[in-house]
Amino acid sequence: MPGDIYATKGIEYLVVIAYLLVMAGAVWGVGRTRAAVRGRSNRRAQALRLDPWFSLADGYRFHQGHSWVAATDGDVVTVGVDDFAAKALGEPDAVELPAAGTAIAQGAPGWAVRVAGRVLPMLSPVEGEVVAVNPAVHASPRVVVDEPYGAGWLMKVRVDHRPWRRNLFSGELAAAWMQYTVERLRRLQAGTLGVVMPDGGTPVRGFAQTLGEEEWNALAREFFLAE
Repeated sequence: MPGDIYATKGIEYLVVIAYLLVMAGAVWGVGRTRAAVRGRSNRRAQALRLDPWFSLADGYRFHQGHSWVAATDGDVVTVGVDDFAAKALGEPDAVELPAAGTAIAQGAPGWAVRVAGRVLPMLSPVEGEVVAVNPAVHASPRVVVDEPYGAGWLMKVRVDHRPWRRNLFSGELAAAWMQYTVERLRRLQAGTLGVVMPDGGTPVRGFAQTLGEEEWNALAREFFLAE
């Protein structure tokens, strides 16, 4: 039943959270020493580069399906995809966004990304009503990859009266979770996903587009929580 990521995956996420709580302090310390700060979007969010391959946006909150939320104005928030998703999927053929007025639920498919003839439904990080979508994404889907934390935002959502921050990562926990995500990718690439890190370190940008059907399904299931 959509709406609660912990309910959908049960004990698996409790184990992950326990791991992240242990790792958060150490990973954050490493991340700070390697941070490359740059302005992104009108909010001038700082991008914290915690790994040579991906970055987080300071002040944003992240969902385990690799989307983000940023407070915008009152009960309206902005939603987009994170840098991991942008770099793993590469330039999309299209991004299918819901129409304004559509009700979306946290942990349920909120939009879809088309890449290399495949469709990846992505999970909404919040519950509420879509009040606007980004016309730039329809005009040029590449903007999602080029500026995932800035001009490539997807939609604005009027959130439900319940706390919209529930089940989202931020700060040290987000840093630890993203580092954990890359570690999982490194473990899987030697087997299930094939060669996505040819130099043993940095993944190939847009590597998802080169995967076979079985590998694509594994990526969608393991990293984007697709059923």
